[in-house]
Amino acid sequence: MKKINFKITTLCTVLFLTVIGTGCKDFLDTELQGVYSNSSFYQTKEHAVFAINATYEITAFKNINNNLWVFGDVASDDAKKGGNPGDQSDMGFIDEFTINPDNGFIESIWKHYYEGITRANKVIYYVPDIEMDNGLKQRIVGEAKFLRAYFYFHMVNIFGEIPLKTQPAFSSDDLHVPVSSVADIYLQIEQDLTEASQVLPVSYKSSETGRATKGAALGLLAKALLFQEKWQPCLDAITSLEQSGYSLMPLHRNNFEFSYENNVESIFEIQHLTGQVPFLGSNLNQWFSPQVENGYFFNAPTQNFVDEFEVTGGGVIDPRLDYTVGRENQKWINGEDFDPAWSPETGYLQKKHIQPLSEIGTGTKGDGDLNYTFMRYAEVLLIKAEALNELGSGAEALIPLNEVRKRARESYMFDETLPGFGAIPAGLLPDVISTNQSTLRTAIRHERRVELGFEFHRFYDLMRYGTTTAEAALSDTNFNYATHRYFPIPQSEVDTNNAISN
Repeated sequence: MKKINFKITTLCTVLFLTVIGTGCKDFLDTELQGVYSNSSFYQTKEHAVFAINATYEITAFKNINNNLWVFGDVASDDAKKGGNPGDQSDMGFIDEFTINPDNGFIESIWKHYYEGITRANKVIYYVPDIEMDNGLKQRIVGEAKFLRAYFYFHMVNIFGEIPLKTQPAFSSDDLHVPVSSVADIYLQIEQDLTEASQVLPVSYKSSETGRATKGAALGLLAKALLFQEKWQPCLDAITSLEQSGYSLMPLHRNNFEFSYENNVESIFEIQHLTGQVPFLGSNLNQWFSPQVENGYFFNAPTQNFVDEFEVTGGGVIDPRLDYTVGRENQKWINGEDFDPAWSPETGYLQKKHIQPLSEIGTGTKGDGDLNYTFMRYAEVLLIKAEALNELGSGAEALIPLNEVRKRARESYMFDETLPGFGAIPAGLLPDVISTNQSTLRTAIRHERRVELGFEFHRFYDLMRYGTTTAEAALSDTNFNYATHRYFPIPQSEVDTNNAISN
């Protein structure tokens, strides 16, 4: 049974938190019962907990406003839009890089994540003045700093130069904020995560599972430093993170199964819960499922992605492919044969965010309770390998890289459904042995793609790899690195924020 009690108060409080500071008295002679203003809220410990819970709510995939997968997968070479032709055309424009500032998916994620930043800013500003247990107070502020960094990390990777807002808006003038440089956004991310890591606990009691931990702050810090090519500070953050005791699960696919949620590999996992009022479920289950299961079959894996997986001379393929992708002549998640017709655009569907019908039936397809894991220990190992290689320590870089590969090939020792279970096929995913920096860089990038595929990371990776790699990967689209490195700031923001010029 899921132990995520803190979420149940999250959406229950959003109903009034979203109207804080909107000036209800300007429109009504009688103040609404149950509605708080900034002057009456942030007074008690309960208010502080409600406010941080409402900030977590923004991370959930409960509606299409949190369309992170469009920017992480569909925009990349891993996926095509999928779905019916003409359905969600704005997603298709992103897929093909024929993008206008009024694109609905750009507008949605901008508004959604800035709402998260706004909520985090209010927690950070107001909670320190509440009379309550000091340890809990520091932890809540630390959680808010982690979440603010999480939102800004995605925003800076999607949009580049954006307004940096670190306090609540106290007047209409405060809504007009100019863009800050990418470097300055990252500096704020680093500061927030460093401060959060100093106050967040290593773990929580089961009823608080899903809150940001010290390891989550250090993991995201390491990733932010990696993206800036700050190799040694990145390794320093990982050294601290490794003291928290994370490890790889025996099977890669366990990380995407309901019964193994919040496991020893999970560093930050976004919680979902089905059958709740207000709604607490994940709609990814419906967006990615085939139509025969009442799904929309979007985010369809490409042949290029499938071809990335290694195959032995005897024809045995990396088992992570079938843990990630539904394909012809293989079993789908319910146990039936996969039908390529379920995905007309590519012939493939992704599996990592879909639950079998035995868990979530067709009638409640959009109310899944499978969590989304933003960061796993496997990614930390690959970050470590990359940083070590870029510092010229190729022999050391091989250790974490090969740990990930070892787990993948040893699927045959733990997964009874694999043909030949009990013996690792000859030549399957051998250890990488080259310490040549360029060769090893290619091997690490390959491993990131197959290990983390369809976890919404690929587009960010392509962009940080630079012009040559990105343009080659997206050569079948209209992508041009100089033009499309970042998505345009939404037209609605340009129209309403006087500090941003066209």
